[in-house]
Amino acid sequence: MSTPGGAPGITTPAVPLPGPRPIDIALLASVFVIAACGLLYELAAGALASYVLGDSVLQFSTVIGTYLFAMGVGSWLSRYFERQLPAHFLRIELLVALIGGALPAVLFLANAYVPSAFRVLLYGMVLLVGTLVGLEIPLVMRILKRNVQLKDLVSQVLTFDYLGALAVSLAFPLLLVPQLGLVRTGLLFGFMNAAVAVWALWLFRHELRRFGAHALACALVLAALLAGLLGAEHITRFAEDKFYQDRIVLSSASPYQRIVVTHGRAGHRLYLNGNLQFAERDEYRYHEALVHPVMAAHGHPKRVAVLGGGDGMAVREVLKYPSVESVTLVELDPAMTQLFGSHPTLRQLNGDALASRKLTIVNTDAFQWLQQGDDTYDVIVVDFPDPTNFAIGKLYTNSFYALLDQRLAASGYAVVQTTSPLVARRSFWTVVTTIESVGLQARPYHAHVPSFGEWGFVIASRRPWRVPAELPAGLRFLDAAALPLLFDFPRDMARVPAEVNRLSNQVLVHTYEQEWGQVAH
Repeated sequence: MSTPGGAPGITTPAVPLPGPRPIDIALLASVFVIAACGLLYELAAGALASYVLGDSVLQFSTVIGTYLFAMGVGSWLSRYFERQLPAHFLRIELLVALIGGALPAVLFLANAYVPSAFRVLLYGMVLLVGTLVGLEIPLVMRILKRNVQLKDLVSQVLTFDYLGALAVSLAFPLLLVPQLGLVRTGLLFGFMNAAVAVWALWLFRHELRRFGAHALACALVLAALLAGLLGAEHITRFAEDKFYQDRIVLSSASPYQRIVVTHGRAGHRLYLNGNLQFAERDEYRYHEALVHPVMAAHGHPKRVAVLGGGDGMAVREVLKYPSVESVTLVELDPAMTQLFGSHPTLRQLNGDALASRKLTIVNTDAFQWLQQGDDTYDVIVVDFPDPTNFAIGKLYTNSFYALLDQRLAASGYAVVQTTSPLVARRSFWTVVTTIESVGLQARPYHAHVPSFGEWGFVIASRRPWRVPAELPAGLRFLDAAALPLLFDFPRDMARVPAEVNRLSNQVLVHTYEQEWGQVAH
């Protein structure tokens, strides 16, 4: 056997490539940062799309799909970069740093000032960033292949790529968003991308043409991102001041939602992900209608659970009954219970209910809490946000109501807030139908809350609900004479056929989005 250039019968041994140089190790480390930054921009875009457009499953799916497609386009385009690879890599890093870092800020501002352009900007920026990120890794691999064997090159690059993605996927919900917010987080990671460009500038200083021009570009991008970092809070406030009609007194982000409290002529208002949760001027109407029909009907409730309602308003109403011995508040987001348990003005609004000795706060998912316990309750108040996405929609399914039934005492009552029977008529009756599907009796009713319009509720129980003879003294909205009127539905809110909402179909989320979408447009 022979090889080209060798004598017959003699095999020419492969010439080993030189081992990795310090510059190669530095490039591999940069892959970690590149991967972390790329995924961060993807997660930030998905989170913002969920905040603004709702339906987190749909938004994250479309954003991720668009981003991955764009990365594929970028990888394909990398074949056309043949010379001056370090220079191309440096320029791409600067572009990713600038565009990716600014992505959350630009989208926040677009939603506030030109909301009609939000979707176009969202997917345009995701496509652009994804394409640029798709260019990065192939260029790094081609730079490294001069000194690293292919099998080692692929394994090393992909290892650092996946490690960077893992790091940011854990840090994003647990540390970055709660502590820094989306705007500051995006700018910070843009700064990190720019730092990689500076690193590349130094590593390839002997190969780069026009070193001074590249150095100036790095300095300008770093300065722009640093200025953005220092002014991130002002950017967020500037956007939110336009979005909310009243003065913002508090704004924060948790792993689960963006929390904003405003103050104006209607008093304080609470918004979660941009959706109004209560207005101080008339929240008493909502919470009295939610709590007292079941509490008073029971007569002497001792053990009460409140699911959702981390603002403490429902707990405030529950504690008006002397018979109550214990209240368990199950709220997913600890930021809510901490805020409404510590802020002086908000504590005044909820009557300092979260400081009650009768109260136990459990910060966990309500679905899991129902599954994992076996204690029963005389009254369970279910005060979740409307089913705008599948994560919340599961809390309106027949599976959830079957678990709720198991945690009700034999003579107990549950009550569920169920959106507007006027605006979202089919959604409202879907909840009623779903409660009935698990064998519980459902008594729907509604109340007028000026900030919301006509709002609906459903009582669920094993025994028939009876109108209570009396209500606690001092209520501002409800009285025993007016209570029966809440259970009468005019023709435009009367029952319509509706499907059972199941975990397997989540029909309520689609119905809700369709009905409220017609109002928004």
